[in-house]
Amino acid sequence: METVPKPGSNVPPKKDRLQAKKKKPRRYWEQETTGTAAGASPGPPHKRKRSRELRPQKPKRNDTSKKFRISKKPRELKSPGPQRTFSGAQDPFAGPAPVNVEVVRKYCRIDKSKELPHAKTKTRSRLAVAEAQEEETSVRAARSELLLAEEPGFLEGEDGEDTAKIRQADIVEAVDIASAAKHFDLNLRQFGPYRLNYSRTGRHLAFGGRRGHVAALDWVTKKLMCEINVMEAVRDIRFLHSEALLAVAQNRWLHIYDNQGIELHCVRRCDRVTRLEFLPFHFLLATASETGFLTYLDVSVGKIVAALNARAGRLSVMTQNPYNAVIHLGHSNGTVSLWSPAMKEPLVKILCHRGGVRAVAVDSTGMHMATSGLDHQLKLFDLRGTFQPLSTRTLPQGAGHLAFSQRGLLAAGMGDVVNIWAGQRKASPPSLEQPYLTHRLSGHVHGLQFCPYEDVLGVGHSGGITSMLVPGAAEPNFDGLESNPYRSRKQRQEWEVKALLEKVPAELICLDPRALAEVDVISLEQAKKERAERLGYDPDARAPFQPKPKQKGRSSTASLVKRKRKVMDQEHRDKVRQSLEQQPQKQEAKPTGARPSALDRFVR
Repeated sequence: METVPKPGSNVPPKKDRLQAKKKKPRRYWEQETTGTAAGASPGPPHKRKRSRELRPQKPKRNDTSKKFRISKKPRELKSPGPQRTFSGAQDPFAGPAPVNVEVVRKYCRIDKSKELPHAKTKTRSRLAVAEAQEEETSVRAARSELLLAEEPGFLEGEDGEDTAKIRQADIVEAVDIASAAKHFDLNLRQFGPYRLNYSRTGRHLAFGGRRGHVAALDWVTKKLMCEINVMEAVRDIRFLHSEALLAVAQNRWLHIYDNQGIELHCVRRCDRVTRLEFLPFHFLLATASETGFLTYLDVSVGKIVAALNARAGRLSVMTQNPYNAVIHLGHSNGTVSLWSPAMKEPLVKILCHRGGVRAVAVDSTGMHMATSGLDHQLKLFDLRGTFQPLSTRTLPQGAGHLAFSQRGLLAAGMGDVVNIWAGQRKASPPSLEQPYLTHRLSGHVHGLQFCPYEDVLGVGHSGGITSMLVPGAAEPNFDGLESNPYRSRKQRQEWEVKALLEKVPAELICLDPRALAEVDVISLEQAKKERAERLGYDPDARAPFQPKPKQKGRSSTASLVKRKRKVMDQEHRDKVRQSLEQQPQKQEAKPTGARPSALDRFVR
């Protein structure tokens, strides 16, 4: 009979499976766990089986425990320690990464100081969910701020040097080659003076001369898109929602061109146009004419939304507020009027100067407005409800053109000189005491605009076009989904479809856009009152209290009347308490030593 040979010298012994496995390297955060085999990676802890002899027996519940429940003490919450993974290792960076509170507050858009006085439970729950989502969004925005690689910077002089004395040639020599290429001069004296406009992405530049010269180009690569001569005076030029469409205010009518210079439309209802402004979120082209009319043209459907008569003569000074899309018009009597297409009268009239207004500009935050007049005064106004001047400066020569940058720098064109003033930070008004930069041109200034997302100021003058370098003027980082200067043709088409779907109606333009999210209590009460009069009863009125029937003789007539009276008395007390809280407390101090009067008993 054959037997199985024992492991000896002739037969090699079988290797253990645990020893055959490759040893897994241990990380620095892993700890050696007792009970694991040698050479094996630490696994999940095994449950130990307890013997029935050592398991404590549960005490028998009495008969009273079925009827009454014994309240248990709440368990104490343990502080969250390092979390263990499935393999048993500890996470060295447990929990979310810390976020700076100031950065989160910068991105928060909810004002928690305002509370609804009488909100229902369902409304309060919805508001709580909306606030939680807003907080989560602000935290995510604060975390993603690390991805903003570029940082803004300003020009600083050495040893108290005045930055206004630094020339453009010195700045070009100090910067890199790519930034130095952004400074150039176009000598176009034959067709000047020129008006110019940058696209929303800051990549394309369009300019038009008084003698009919119209051109558009990619000013970064210096690639010419189109160049035509309309054989008519050009008063203003504007890009529409993209660089593919161009609006030109010619001597007689308003014309629309594409990026190849082909005329697409001729709007004859907008005649004698002097200034153009385009509202990108509303797809509205605002025109100011010599006849004193402010016209809004919806470029998405090609219809006139509103034609308002300003009743102030010729309109040659116009700008828009980027914050609320309100149009600012400057008049010859020294006033500035604010207009919306939903109103036939101006929203606000501000007396700014003793003479006529020459130029108006509003910063990107919508808080400050700069004006210049024939009295050689340059003023900064607060637009947050007060409309009062913050600072004033008398210029040797009145400023004919003003422009704000994305970070709050103010540029003023006075003759052939351009002065730029800077503030402390983005939301602060610029200081008019000392200019930040000064540059002299070869001709008189005819148009100013800062290039978006580039530290460049475009100046149109009688000698052509000049591109100045202004350090710290623009936002260093752009939103690729909103204004992407490197987008392709397909991306631009997709963006146009999305922008049309999200177009804001013209009726929503108002001074305070945050008021659109608030409840108009007066109109709501009036609507409720009219509804009750029309129906003959109030459908939202509270039904009278009806006590529920009870058993064992507790639903007698006397008990029902008593319960009704108790509820009515409670409601009456609540109304009296609420009225007393709303009334101001008047306490008249009695003179010391005065004798009490018998009428004091009637004083409440």
